[in-house]
Amino acid sequence: MIYYINIGTNLGDRAANIDAAVAALEARLQATARRSDAVQTSAWGFDSPNLFLNAGVALESEIEPLAMLAVLKDIERSMGSSCHRNADGGYADRIIDLDIMAIDEMTIDLPELCVPHRHLADRDFFLRPMAQLAPNWRHPLLHQSASQLLAALQSNIQAEVTLNDLFEL
Repeated sequence: MIYYINIGTNLGDRAANIDAAVAALEARLQATARRSDAVQTSAWGFDSPNLFLNAGVALESEIEPLAMLAVLKDIERSMGSSCHRNADGGYADRIIDLDIMAIDEMTIDLPELCVPHRHLADRDFFLRPMAQLAPNWRHPLLHQSASQLLAALQSNIQAEVTLNDLFEL
């Protein structure tokens, strides 16, 4: 199975955090990861003065999806990231956040794991790395490639910016 994993961080040395997470993934899974370019964005879903750095990795592993999720959570804990939610249930700053974006063209809908990631199609910081790693990967529910999803999202973002500019006149 090919796993597509997003790595995000907005605390500390963000580039070093991503490097450490990739090294931990490769060591734990005994696999070589292909890595996307990093994407810098503002926080999504909460306010933070700290910009996020995100990168995607693709790696092949026969580990089962729930076991992979456990590996990712263990790496997060080992790097010092606690839960990425605050006491009120909202998102919070984090040293590292590892998310399974997709596994081949598989679908999983469990309380603890949804594949493809529920927000894959509406988060630029997921889609840019995904489109770079696997531009022709097809979302099994939306029936569009990663490149098509990214183009649609960017078009929607541009339309929102244009509408906001009109209302500010």
